[in-house]
Amino acid sequence: MKKRILIMGAAGRDFHNFNVFFRNNTQYDVICFTATQIPGIAGRKYPRQLAGRLYNKGIPIYPEEQLVPLIKNKKIDVVVFSYSDVPHEEVMHKASIALAAGADFWLLGPESTMIKSRKKVISVCAVRTGSGKSQTTRKICELLEKEGKKVVVIRHPMPYGDLAKQSVQRFASLSDLDKNKCTIEEREEYEPHIRQGRVVYAGVDYEKILRNAEKDADIIVWDGGNNDFSFYKPDCEIVVADPLRAGHEMRYHPGETNFRRADIIIINKINSATKEQIQQVKKNISLTNSKASTLLSKSLIKTEENIKNKKVLVIEDGPTVTHGGMKTGAGTIAAQKNRCDIIDPTPYLIGSLKKTFEKYPHLKQSKILPAMGYSTLQVKELAATINQAHCDYVVSGTPIDLKKVFEKIKINKPIVQVSYYSELDDKKLLRLVMKKLGIKS
Repeated sequence: MKKRILIMGAAGRDFHNFNVFFRNNTQYDVICFTATQIPGIAGRKYPRQLAGRLYNKGIPIYPEEQLVPLIKNKKIDVVVFSYSDVPHEEVMHKASIALAAGADFWLLGPESTMIKSRKKVISVCAVRTGSGKSQTTRKICELLEKEGKKVVVIRHPMPYGDLAKQSVQRFASLSDLDKNKCTIEEREEYEPHIRQGRVVYAGVDYEKILRNAEKDADIIVWDGGNNDFSFYKPDCEIVVADPLRAGHEMRYHPGETNFRRADIIIINKINSATKEQIQQVKKNISLTNSKASTLLSKSLIKTEENIKNKKVLVIEDGPTVTHGGMKTGAGTIAAQKNRCDIIDPTPYLIGSLKKTFEKYPHLKQSKILPAMGYSTLQVKELAATINQAHCDYVVSGTPIDLKKVFEKIKINKPIVQVSYYSELDDKKLLRLVMKKLGIKS
């Protein structure tokens, strides 16, 4: 008898686990997916074009809230947990719910889901979302490019649109972002690389994505999402730890997996963290992964305009301050350094943003407006919220140019961009990476 499978996900790891483990496996019958974290992804189907010959009607995707009735009504044998940045305790709560409803509960690990590349692979992952993966990825790409290497970035999936059309995506110019109707979250990850002249791949089918990327690259850099582990077998595993959330490296799934596997651990944001926080992360490295090389990094910010003493609305990277739980970001830090009066965005919220603040109550306390833009409607709601706010400036801590996102929508106040970058021992990082790759510098 085939085991009947339900995959719990958030439009990323879930689809990958299906593709590499279940898609052509006749021992299993994947009945459905459930979806959470990302608004608007439930109620769709994983399309037959991607699901393969065993699933010519596609696979339905339901809200995670329906987990128990789905297990019972569809006679599910196994629930496969397949998303990231979740506290360990919450993972076990999900397991208990599945077990109580009569199903087994599985986690698929790296060896079951990593694809082997023909090229050298560096993975950049983290212990939590918002630790500083993106700036670290850009840093390692820059260092390798100075050595004459052709580097291609493959980004962890964010397929929120037409899944069949998003099977394999290649971004080489800013116009590619418009052609592919990228969300704000996608733009935040792709745009900085493109501006530096780098090709980025993403999508849904990561075997096909890899084979295409290998044609462009000497070295593949996996740019992780949330705190997930790599979809590819890395030759060098770089993991970014966040001392502002010291201890989270031991308390979140699958960030602890990354922490324990890492070849190189970069403790980021040391210019903002206390000595005690940094020491706690170092202690956890010594307890769990003493073989890893450890580097310290500053996360530095730059503001494009003078905002000193101004009244401002702060916008931060969406995932970092929502399910990532961060109470500050680059925009907040820039505003504080400039002694700005940061306004509370809650009186001005429009539409789905109200639900976001209900789900993540720390946003009100932190006076942060997350850059939610998973749909055209959400982008309009974000713009309307900005236009209603009583302030002098909008301070954007997202890694993209929000002005371009809103170029077809009139914004009635100036947007000031805050950029951030890593400062660490470049020579040591390059030396450690090249050694792991077996390449002479």
